[in-house]
Amino acid sequence: MFDGLVNQHLQENLNTRYDLLDIEKLNEAALVSRYDFTKLSFGVFPRVAEKYQIASSGCALGYKCGPLLIARPGTNLATLSEGTVAIPGQSTTANLLLGILFPQIQQKKVYLFSDIEAAVLKGEVAAGLIIHENRFTFEAKGLVKLADLGDEWEQRYQLPVPLGCIAVRRSLPDSDKRKLQESLRASIELAFADSHISAPFVAAHAQEMSPEVQQQHIALYVNNFSLELGASGEEAIRLLFSEGARLNLLPACKDSLFLND
Repeated sequence: MFDGLVNQHLQENLNTRYDLLDIEKLNEAALVSRYDFTKLSFGVFPRVAEKYQIASSGCALGYKCGPLLIARPGTNLATLSEGTVAIPGQSTTANLLLGILFPQIQQKKVYLFSDIEAAVLKGEVAAGLIIHENRFTFEAKGLVKLADLGDEWEQRYQLPVPLGCIAVRRSLPDSDKRKLQESLRASIELAFADSHISAPFVAAHAQEMSPEVQQQHIALYVNNFSLELGASGEEAIRLLFSEGARLNLLPACKDSLFLND
């Protein structure tokens, strides 16, 4: 999604500086308003809503793409309330979804997302909540799926599962905010039109180096919702925030959420 924007492949390029960070580091940075334009978990957005708005392009949202709860064979989902579950960050959407869908799981330990499979295999935790490329690799490592939080969400609410967004600083001039949003959409459109352009950038920063896994990852998380949220996308996000607030997992959002509001 970002190759065209940050590597100057667009017809009308912006002068940008970018940092590549783990999602939990980006969430922490948003809490202190470090960036003007940043990837962000929906699980942290209500805590920074006074400073940021959600861009209509660049979101991670969809069907069959939720976090997976995995464990060693023989683990019983019903007994997880007695064990510790590895999570990829306190403020991640994955952890928020776990709190909404499986509130009985209270004992959690934060790991870097790419270390969770190993923690489960070593028996450091009873189960792990995985995101990103790991959903394509856990079975080959001998682990099993206990629950798909995306499926659980879709069955309960009949909406796509919201995962992450692009947040834009509210205090920027409206013209700058629109330009950033338009440039990101153009970058995504370019990647859809010719994936070979972005392939070197993807490969250079992928956690999982298999080209097949890289393509599976992109196909799952970069979709039509990435181009434009649309009405169902916005409805899913509002529902996530309202459910989080109802369960006291998130503060209530009082400001307009979306850049297009």
